[in-house]
Amino acid sequence: MRATRRSIGMMGAALLLAAACTPAGGAQKLGKFEDASDLAIGSAKAPLTLVEYASVTCVHCREFHDQVYEQLKTNYIDTGKVRFVFREMLTAPPEVAAAGFQLARCGGATPEQYLNRVGVLFDQQTAVFQALQQGQARQVLLQVARASGLSEEQFQACITDEKGYERIRETAEQADRRYKVTGTPTLVLNGKKLEPDALSYARLSQILDAEAGKK
Repeated sequence: MRATRRSIGMMGAALLLAAACTPAGGAQKLGKFEDASDLAIGSAKAPLTLVEYASVTCVHCREFHDQVYEQLKTNYIDTGKVRFVFREMLTAPPEVAAAGFQLARCGGATPEQYLNRVGVLFDQQTAVFQALQQGQARQVLLQVARASGLSEEQFQACITDEKGYERIRETAEQADRRYKVTGTPTLVLNGKKLEPDALSYARLSQILDAEAGKK
């Protein structure tokens, strides 16, 4: 089941670990379809900008990462055809999703480091869910942080920075305002929301090739 807008909007008092470091990696020149808080990879001159709205606690987002993202990166992002932006949304449990995103941005992460950490969080998603049942989710996230070269002090500072909550809240609001995003993952190509069938690599590659041919 795809996450609903209701689950995406669960950002209130339940955000027990909510937080974030200030967006890192240095100032970036923003493209037409990018926001100031985005950490984007791929050529700034790419004719196509693909935005993925996703959550590290969304099972379907993990499936997209496992089945589509690496092919997308190899064939389109790394070749300069696509500029890729990952935008943070919260799905249940929202406090864990928020903490994961703040960990991903922590310690001055570059866009590449950020997305690598997001990938690790997808890989560890099942372990995090299992640990959550025993009240041990923080420990699993801390292990990811340490594997990324972060200290426990850095990790704690990042997951308790209230600015991160505000950034994610604004991302969710603009997702609804601009594109009527009602579930994750959702893809937006050059400002146009794609249909759910674009979440398969076969269909997404067809769309990207067709759009590139118009440029």
